Amino acid sequence: MKYKWIYFAISGVVIIPGVISLALWGLRPSVDFIGGTVWELQLARDQGDWNEVQGQIDTLIENEGIEISGSTLNDQGVVQLRSSTITPDQKKTIQQKYQDEITTDITELRFETVGPSLGRELLIKTITGVSLAALLILAYIAWRFKEKMYGVCAVLAMLHDSIIVLGVFSLIGHFWGVEVDSLFVTAVLTILSFSVHDTIVVYDRIRESIRKYPKLTFIELINKAVGETLVRSINNSLTIIFMLSALLLLGGESIRWFVFALLVGTIAGTYSSTFTAAPLLALWSEKLKKSK
Repeated sequence: MKYKWIYFAISGVVIIPGVISLALWGLRPSVDFIGGTVWELQLARDQGDWNEVQGQIDTLIENEGIEISGSTLNDQGVVQLRSSTITPDQKKTIQQKYQDEITTDITELRFETVGPSLGRELLIKTITGVSLAALLILAYIAWRFKEKMYGVCAVLAMLHDSIIVLGVFSLIGHFWGVEVDSLFVTAVLTILSFSVHDTIVVYDRIRESIRKYPKLTFIELINKAVGETLVRSINNSLTIIFMLSALLLLGGESIRWFVFALLVGTIAGTYSSTFTAAPLLALWSEKLKKSK
């Protein structure tokens, strides 16, 4: 643990850009949170210029008085439109117009509308769920290990991972337009569970060593526990990282950013369990010793 300040510095280098991005730009919420409509249209291949067709569709929608918040075209010819709420009548009108005015064949892939009240409700439930999970984890670990410092340090390490994921998505949301949706919330809650799981393994080894090696100092016990669990933690995480990498490369567009969030969280959780949670515990014990 003599290198703990280096570990904290590494965490700071990763976290600070994300925190700055969150402060300046925040996250880019999807219609799941703010309400509106998502409309995906498949443009036929070899039938006109896709970019020109995308512009024509955008114009038709805007002519109906609908505000477009995002319009993207991928390399498969799929146009994804995000806008204020489109009513069924407006949708029929727009479809009739692009059938009459656009020569390219267009196939609807997806049409979803979420009301603003449902979006606000999901946002409140998300904040409540994450807060409740953190409090329950804090209470359980503090009770299980009979010391509140274990619970506090585990939750701080867990928040370390969450902030990294949020910061990464704030950055890619600002620069590449990636939005956070309900799947992102699922990923964050999964990351919290994974992070705490590895941390508890390290803490449990520390508790066992306290009974077995009463003559060792607390810092020596932490070093011993980290050394005994490090290889296991890395091997366990690598199996997850390989699987997620395969899903990221070969999976569909609909789960790409969900998988990416899990991948970032897994890497951050693997690091924090050893190089954040354990050093925080060492720092806490040193402060207690000085105060006595």
